[in-house]
Amino acid sequence: MKNRVCVLALILMVCLFYNHVQGEESMRLEAENGVMHGNVKAVFSGDEGWTEGFTNANDHVEMTVTIRQAGMYDISVIQASADGNHKENPLLLDGERVANSVAEGKTFQTSTLNNIFLTAGEHTLGLGTGWGWVKVDAIEIVPSAPLPDDLYQVSHELVTPDPSPEAQRLFDWMCDIYGKMIITGQNCDGGMYGLENQAVWRATGGAYPALLGLDMIEYSPSRVERGAVGKSVDHAIQYWENGGIVTFCWHWNAPSPYLKGEKWYSGFYTEYTSFDLGKIMRGEDTTGYELLLRDLEAIAVELQRLRDAGVPILWRPLHEASGGWFWWGASGPDAYKWLWNLMFDKFTNEYQLNNLIWVWNGQDTDWYPGDDTVDIIGEDIYPGERVYNSQSAKFMECLKYTDTRKMIILSENGCVPDPELIFRDGTVWGSYCTWGGEFVLKSSKFNKPSEQYTEVWLLKKMYSDERAVTRADIPDLKNGLTE
Repeated sequence: MKNRVCVLALILMVCLFYNHVQGEESMRLEAENGVMHGNVKAVFSGDEGWTEGFTNANDHVEMTVTIRQAGMYDISVIQASADGNHKENPLLLDGERVANSVAEGKTFQTSTLNNIFLTAGEHTLGLGTGWGWVKVDAIEIVPSAPLPDDLYQVSHELVTPDPSPEAQRLFDWMCDIYGKMIITGQNCDGGMYGLENQAVWRATGGAYPALLGLDMIEYSPSRVERGAVGKSVDHAIQYWENGGIVTFCWHWNAPSPYLKGEKWYSGFYTEYTSFDLGKIMRGEDTTGYELLLRDLEAIAVELQRLRDAGVPILWRPLHEASGGWFWWGASGPDAYKWLWNLMFDKFTNEYQLNNLIWVWNGQDTDWYPGDDTVDIIGEDIYPGERVYNSQSAKFMECLKYTDTRKMIILSENGCVPDPELIFRDGTVWGSYCTWGGEFVLKSSKFNKPSEQYTEVWLLKKMYSDERAVTRADIPDLKNGLTE
């Protein structure tokens, strides 16, 4: 294993060197001169022109560019929000989404997406409609700067004081292979032999993901009150005992008094609860605060079961907060960070949960709670169907959340990325964890793999790549690392 990692590290260094473009000039593509589709149209004011009309899913503009030298490029979209509100829309490279550009405010501004690989030859670049309602002026292309030499040099020190031996061994191993290998993962509510894992096994000819993704949702008190019985903790123990590693998120169903309508089971969504984290933080809802503490205790009890069984957990709570669709993100970054720090304090100091590796998944710089409570940065990406590129621009964006080098993982993904493209681009996610259901299965009743998002050939390619870690490749983390 040690020699294999060293060879892979050398290959990666060579790839990073040759991907840096020398001598290519910057280019600017005017949107009003491009090919417009759907409702998109050119608008002129004097000598200035732009495109607008991004309102429906298929509305997009595309421009042709010829690249002389293959390599990494920074691509900037000059755009404005039509109504002044935050907008995110897909940058399209040859029709495929490679990143999201962002617009804030009604004046034209630049959204730069770093380190996108372009082959030599002719390409189309354009902007599609995600959130829509933007005005697009131009796209600019410049060669990327070389990647930092210390990109994958992360500290082995966990933020939890006196971590469990298993947690420290797991994190040490992840740090050692970071940038050299990628850990395969799959969300599977059914555990080790759940349908999604079976589908991966069938597609790959007998391989299992190294990382099992599970959810604490059924342990939320408002669901337990309605008869829910959680099984995820038992699934986690079983996977660990059989050589795998585990990550948990928590779709935190709000306390019962705050649930709205008949969809009580969707009480983690902002629209189905009146739970106002801002009011709780400001001391305006003492009942809500007490119920919040009760829910934290209920989950801490389950995490203690895992601690007592010697199972380390990649703990990813309060995920996707900046989107606002979950109640823990609906009151803004200050309330969110208050809750994150409250949970960290309770779990670490009061409940002595030293088996947790803290994965922050807030997905916006303003929501980052601080280096002293974050071990790993996670990003969730759903680029569409059969989109296998490395999502390198989002990886580079994650570097800006903090000045400290933190491991970066693909904490949720819809499509499995192509390992060849990940290592070619030099932006190597520490792990990935494909979401379950339709992203893997043709049906919720059968284990036949779906190819709607990831085709079988790509699954085989990932799981057979020597740089991809499957469950069989994990060293003995229970008893001590082996070479």
